[in-house]
Amino acid sequence: MKLNNSKRLERLHDRYQNGDLSRRTFLTLTAAAAAAAGLDMPWMRQALAAVEEVRFDGWGGTVQDAIDKYAFQPYTAKTKLKVVQGTFGDEDEIITKIKTSKPGDYQVIHSSGVNYYIKYVNAGLTSEINEANIPNMVNVLQPMIEPFRKLTPKLSAVPYDYGTTGIAYNTKVISPEEAKEKGAALLLDKKYAGKVGGYSDMTTRVWYAALATGQDPNNLKDMDAIWAKVRETRDLAKKFWSSGAELMDLLSKGEIVVTDAWSGRVAALQDQGAPIGYLDPAGSYAWMEDMLILKGSPMAECEELINFMLDPATSIAVAEGQSYPPSLDPTKVKLTEKIEKLPAFDKSGTMKALTFADPVYWATNEDAWTKQWNRISKGA
Repeated sequence: MKLNNSKRLERLHDRYQNGDLSRRTFLTLTAAAAAAAGLDMPWMRQALAAVEEVRFDGWGGTVQDAIDKYAFQPYTAKTKLKVVQGTFGDEDEIITKIKTSKPGDYQVIHSSGVNYYIKYVNAGLTSEINEANIPNMVNVLQPMIEPFRKLTPKLSAVPYDYGTTGIAYNTKVISPEEAKEKGAALLLDKKYAGKVGGYSDMTTRVWYAALATGQDPNNLKDMDAIWAKVRETRDLAKKFWSSGAELMDLLSKGEIVVTDAWSGRVAALQDQGAPIGYLDPAGSYAWMEDMLILKGSPMAECEELINFMLDPATSIAVAEGQSYPPSLDPTKVKLTEKIEKLPAFDKSGTMKALTFADPVYWATNEDAWTKQWNRISKGA
């Protein structure tokens, strides 16, 4: 049977998708065929474009600056593959954009761990990573990988860093002793009314209300008490911040003296000499972040990029730059003294000292709790 050019290229594409051809061979043959026959098929443009760039979307600020400086720029210098970057302040916003975009428009997301991973999974936005293409995964903490694999045995994301949302306080106003004694209740101390901050996020608000009412954040029994505490914090707050940059600005200028806060952002402020203390009260909200590859992305290029990011030298440099511990297993990889001093760092590699959200429990309740949080945040 004689094949026409379209059929021949379709079969070539099928062989590539099935792993029978390397990316380089596939693209070389495709480009040759396109030039010879003048064909222009949708998958060809995507495949050829993948040779030139990968899109990444992250949290911006000091975190993304560190990733760009210590990972993306060296990667581009080595491979000539450009990393086009976007930012977001709220991951729900980027998920909404992804849902209304074409597959492949967004590719790698610096995502907020398993409780967001499940949202991508439920929306059908995830890919399937070929882990053989990311050999540096061998050094990633297994306790960080396991929660993702429970949701999808074939991973779409690779854990990259972690941290906590603890309590930050101005040490010129609040002593370490007072912070330790009051813990989560510090956010509800009327003495600091008008100087309290907090993350404008349902999960954080409900989590800290759970700690204040003595409930298990992964098994809440009294939601009326939760919402009452959320309202108390709202009434004492000067402002609920919505980004790491805003958090750092409010703390550094002294506009707020106590707030729940991301550990890495506080560490960055401390490095700058700001009088900011940090405390992880019992049950403090721990989270991990991952590099998520979306469905429709150029998989080989994205996997190559993530493997480069997980190289110990790269990952350590990024971790020191963004002030969050890397996902590298400290029992396998020698980390630096600076990383070992970062807030939330778990030297055991077991992660047992940290309390993470149960992704299924929180996903089950998310819609109802978000609606209530939205009402309360507007004054209800």
